[in-house]
Amino acid sequence: MNCPLCLHQSTEVFTAHGYSILDCNHCGHRFADVEIPADHTDKIYSDGYFTGGGAGYPDYLREGRIVRDHGRWYAKKLAGYMQPGQMLDVGAAAGFILQGFVDNGWQGRGIEPNAAMAQYARESLGMQVQVGALELFATSERCDLVSMIQVVAHFANIRAALGVAAEVTKPLGFWLIETWNKNSIAARAFGKNWHEYSPPSVLHWFSPKTLSALATQYGFREIARGRPSKWINGGHAKSLVKYKLSGSSAGRIVSRLLNVVPDYVPIPYPADDLFWMLLQKS
Repeated sequence: MNCPLCLHQSTEVFTAHGYSILDCNHCGHRFADVEIPADHTDKIYSDGYFTGGGAGYPDYLREGRIVRDHGRWYAKKLAGYMQPGQMLDVGAAAGFILQGFVDNGWQGRGIEPNAAMAQYARESLGMQVQVGALELFATSERCDLVSMIQVVAHFANIRAALGVAAEVTKPLGFWLIETWNKNSIAARAFGKNWHEYSPPSVLHWFSPKTLSALATQYGFREIARGRPSKWINGGHAKSLVKYKLSGSSAGRIVSRLLNVVPDYVPIPYPADDLFWMLLQKS
């Protein structure tokens, strides 16, 4: 399979969940060899993704306060680079990230493929979240900020999605991207058992270098980067460990440590494998 970013040849490095994981021989992008049917997004991000555990969430709505605080954290972080304005939150789910930004003076809307999550955002939170995928999103509005928090790794057609994101961003507007670092200590230590090697949900894995290089193709330059402050519920942590490390010695050790944590108690995410990047359009 050729690289979905630069179309050059690639080499398989290992398999995960029955799928080949490949590295591009030219640009270094890591991606999954997954056949993408027309209904891929609808099937992967069905209601079960938000309630079934595994590669998704055991109960996403129960993490609302944590996720809203995560949005607030980013809004405060971005205050050093821009004034609040109009934003589009991609993969908005139930609207918690968007709500955190609104708490800090932002306006805007979200787009989310799961209809139940989008409905919850509108009816329970008053957030303007519409159903759909970014690849097919069409609007005449232009935004000061497009936020893609843990989203770029999931794009079925990443070039089309980023093309739309670039189009809806105002000149000198920004992208805020949070994703997983394939070159992190945690990713290297766990190898193919790293929890983010979860195709067919997760399709792409970046490093800060490869993400920054990709963004330049759409006219964006890196302004800042860092590691986010992240918390997850105990139940979510247990679900991830069971999904990725069940039966292994490491999994048994971590499971014993987590068993003392109630499911809905927030715990800090300890690994170094997340990063955020702020990029500005030329």
